[in-house]
Order: sequence, then structure tokens, then C-alpha cells
Amino acid sequence: MCNACPELGLSRRTLFRGGIGLLAAASLPLAAHAQATSPSETPDAALDKLMQGNARYVGNQLRERDFSSGRVARSQGQSPFAAILGCADSRIAPELAFDQGPGSLFVVRVAGNFVTQDGLASLEYGAAVLGTKVIMVLGHSNCGAVNATIGALQKGNDLPGHIGDLVRAMKPGIEPTLKQAGDDLPQRAVIANVRSNAQQLQQSKPILADMVSAGKLKVVGGVYDLASGKVTLV
Repeated sequence: MCNACPELGLSRRTLFRGGIGLLAAASLPLAAHAQATSPSETPDAALDKLMQGNARYVGNQLRERDFSSGRVARSQGQSPFAAILGCADSRIAPELAFDQGPGSLFVVRVAGNFVTQDGLASLEYGAAVLGTKVIMVLGHSNCGAVNATIGALQKGNDLPGHIGDLVRAMKPGIEPTLKQAGDDLPQRAVIANVRSNAQQLQQSKPILADMVSAGKLKVVGGVYDLASGKVTLV
């Protein structure tokens, strides 16, 4: 047992933050190289960049890219300007939906686009070390995971394997919508799930909440329409 630690007053938070600092320091040479080719972004500018890219996607005006030309430079580091917590649905590709090339987006995906401990750690790394300025929780229309959760909560059906874990994870955000009047329950549940998880990230301490409070990071929710490709902030 270390006798010096009590005298130094080291807490778990101090050690944790120190670890992040060391991790960031170790990444500095790579980040510096990557940042040399990418302008710095504010959270608002990063969000605007995402939405402008989506507008190009919706209008079928994607920028032409030579994906091989920057491969060697990207091998030296990365500096994504935005992070996406998205659904694993095969019909949505964030890089296409926001018209971004390799190295621009830090993407975490899970069916139902909800926060997991591993996903949270990844998003913390993206913000604290890689420098992402905005995190978007991205849901989508006609989400199978959301519909399965609605069905399970309404009918109490037992889903096979570990699929029931998705329902348990998404229940806090979706269950309140079942008690509200109004049509189009599936879409309302998609929005509620996005908002619940965006709020969870905004309040996640010690890293994300502190960065949001300091104006260094923005956390938003968006819903992708499968038919049009348009992302609407919610």
C-alpha cells in the first residue's frame, strides 16, 4: 500500500484526470500533425459544418473526394471535428449523411443510439483527447430498436437472447411517451430517446459536462429521415 498517497491528497478524480492528461500528452505529436491540415472549430461552427454537409447530401450534391490521397497523412493522427452517437441501422452511414471524408467524424454506433459505458468512454476520448467540438446523438425514422422497445413495454413480450437488454437501456427515455396523447407514437419515441441520451451526455461528469459548461463542447440531438436523408435537430 502506498503511504505517500494520503499525504498528497490524491483522489480518484485527480488520478483519472491525470490519466487523461497523460493520454492527451502522448497523443500530441499525432494531433499536431493532423491539426495542421484541419482548421480549428468552435462548437457552433462544428455543428454548422455538419448541417451544411447534410444539406449537400439531401440535395445530392456530395463533394467529390479522392479517398486515397490523404491516407498516408491520416496514418499519422486524427482530428475529427464532430462525434456521432448513432444507430447501427445499415441504412444510415454518418460520413455520407453529413458529406464528410475519413478522419472527420468520430462515430459510435449501437442499435437504438443509446449511451453505454463503453460508448461514453469513447465519446469522452473523442472530446478530451481528439478535440471533437460537437457530439450529436443521431436517431432515425422507423427505428427497429425503438419499435421493439415500444412493443415490449406495451405487451410485455420476451425478446430472445440479449435483445431485451436494448429495451431495458432505452426504457427510461421512451416509456414516458406511452402515457402521452397524440398520434405517431413511434416517431415521438424516437425523438424522446434521442433527447434522453443527449441530456445524459450533457450531464456526464467529470469530462463531458465540464466541457459543455466551459463552452468547449456542444451536445445535440438529431433525427435522420430515412426517406429524404434530412437530419432535423430535436
